[in-house]
Amino acid sequence: MRNMDTVHVINGKRYLFAVEVSQDKDDYRKYEELRQEIWKEPIDHMGGERNMLCENYFDMGSSLFTGVFVEDEKGGFRKDSHHLVGFSYGFVGVRDKELGFRSLENFIFYSQYLGVKKKYQDLGLGRRIKEFQRRIVRDVFGVWTIACTFDPLVGVNASRNIHRFGMDIIGYEESFYKDFGGELNRTDIPSDRLCASWDLSRDIERPEYGLDDLVASGHSVILSEISELQGRNGPVCLEVVTSLRFDWDREFVLVEIPYDFYAMLRETDVSDKNVRKIPLEWRMATRKAFQELFERRYNVIDFRTYRDGDRKRDYYILKRGVD
Repeated sequence: MRNMDTVHVINGKRYLFAVEVSQDKDDYRKYEELRQEIWKEPIDHMGGERNMLCENYFDMGSSLFTGVFVEDEKGGFRKDSHHLVGFSYGFVGVRDKELGFRSLENFIFYSQYLGVKKKYQDLGLGRRIKEFQRRIVRDVFGVWTIACTFDPLVGVNASRNIHRFGMDIIGYEESFYKDFGGELNRTDIPSDRLCASWDLSRDIERPEYGLDDLVASGHSVILSEISELQGRNGPVCLEVVTSLRFDWDREFVLVEIPYDFYAMLRETDVSDKNVRKIPLEWRMATRKAFQELFERRYNVIDFRTYRDGDRKRDYYILKRGVD
């Protein structure tokens, strides 16, 4: 079997990006342990170790497990739970259930999990994991489309999937995971998701636009303001929705989201109903915005962070399609 692994040097430290090919079921336990450490949702879990081994593409199935391992104190790599700092998991499926597995063009890889330990976030590991996954799915599996879902209010995922990789947004799903909770979700906030499709055979092509001009000329569908309030950990300034504004004469429109939705979820997890409802108001506002815009044939073409003085603001950029 050819060597599929690669090493990246980040801030002077080496990280091994490795495909899991082990035939020992115990080697799969570390992926579920890390997933629980990141998401902290005990009622949700991956399959047992033996099942994960069997479903691996390099055993009997169509799944792909990849791990990121930080080098040890001696400069070597150990593929154990202590040195595992990031991972991804996904599997091959089909688009058209009637056509099934009769055509290679009908195959699609669904990327279900991607996570990085908190200590190792902000190193670009998430982007590199996706790039590594892309190479294996395309060059080893021979599949040319990757699908995934992500929270439309989480800018780091939107930036990576849309701006960096040029994924197409193909749908909006309400309450995709129903009452999914854990560290990165709250059960009182519906788990809406954007559905994305990544064509691995195509280079990124997007129409020209000027973000500064769009912001300055009021192309934003969601209007917001900064409010200082008492958060879970003390005084905090958060974005709050003030209104929605649709102007169907505009070719380009913007949909703003909070700059750090995870921080917003944590800080508004309080008993004060006026504070607690802030992320829910963002969820419902963005749900309405995306659904209305998609119905009017607007397409997401990019995602960008805009610096407004000392404030950073995240925007989806949408363009009206041709009727």
